[in-house]
Amino acid sequence: MNSLHDSYHRPLFPRGPGLGLRTLLLMALALTLIFYDMRGDTLKPARAWTSYALTPIVWVASLPSRLIDVVRGIDSRSTIERENATLKQQQFILSAKLSKMDALEAENRRLRELLASSAHLPDQVLVAEIIAVNQDPYRHQITLNRGSRDGVYVGQALVDAHGVMGQVVDVAPNTSKALLVTDPDHGMPVEINRTGLQTIAVGLGDERGLRLPFLPSNADIKDGDLLVSSSLGGRFPAGYPVGTVYDVKPVAGEHFMEAYAYPAAQLNRGRQALLVWNRGVQADADAAAADEKAAAQDREMQQGDDTGKAAATPAAKPDAAPPPKPAATKPAEATAKPPATEKKPAPATRKTP
Repeated sequence: MNSLHDSYHRPLFPRGPGLGLRTLLLMALALTLIFYDMRGDTLKPARAWTSYALTPIVWVASLPSRLIDVVRGIDSRSTIERENATLKQQQFILSAKLSKMDALEAENRRLRELLASSAHLPDQVLVAEIIAVNQDPYRHQITLNRGSRDGVYVGQALVDAHGVMGQVVDVAPNTSKALLVTDPDHGMPVEINRTGLQTIAVGLGDERGLRLPFLPSNADIKDGDLLVSSSLGGRFPAGYPVGTVYDVKPVAGEHFMEAYAYPAAQLNRGRQALLVWNRGVQADADAAAADEKAAAQDREMQQGDDTGKAAATPAAKPDAAPPPKPAATKPAEATAKPPATEKKPAPATRKTP
């Protein structure tokens, strides 16, 4: 009876020396399985079935981390679109600034050779959207969604990520019109980046792009030369790419030659452009605006003085009325004198003999 009672209360994991033997047996079994798994494919089916059986457990264990990733990735569509637009504008501005690297390298080399320095114009820019294009094949103009309220002024340079596009020719409060470099009426000072030669680039009005007229016959220019904007005249900032020369030929019967260049800017592509501020032109525009404002104030003051004088002149008219009275007596005196002159001839002609 005691033995039967003891069997009912025997613990599941009894303490004693038998536990060490079981541990050794389990370790030996594990090592044996590892050995056969590494040496052959005997246990491969068993491992595959075990992995398949544990797949739900693994999926449930990874579920919390997946839920956290999903919650972190949730965002509104408007926020994503806004971030995308901001990144595009930043990329556009950086591309425009990067396009000046070739010109800056050449300028730096010339400055080291000449041991001189020149002031760089500031690169304050404003992204504008092209909202309209002139459909006239002989007029290359575009309309921008920026105007005088944004600080745009006439003569402001317009560039894109590849080079100079043109300049502003008309400004309204909310819009502005720009003339492209390929327009026949457009001309701008340029510089040959390789040699520093200064010249003028005129638009051709067609796909040939730009023309460089009246070049000296010995000018150092060749195909592939890069044209960059020049600061002569103070309208365009220096160093922005304008075009690439593709043809140089002499003019028949003349002592000069002409060159033709493709514009660097992508004039017929994209919907955005950069308005570049030029400190000198902006100062002139501000001075002109101040002068115009002062002139308008002077005109208003002059008009006020004229109206005051006009209001005072009617009160002085009654005092000026009496002077015409003596003029009325003169005809009477003039009519009285002729009888006196008629009496003089009679005594003089009759009594002398």
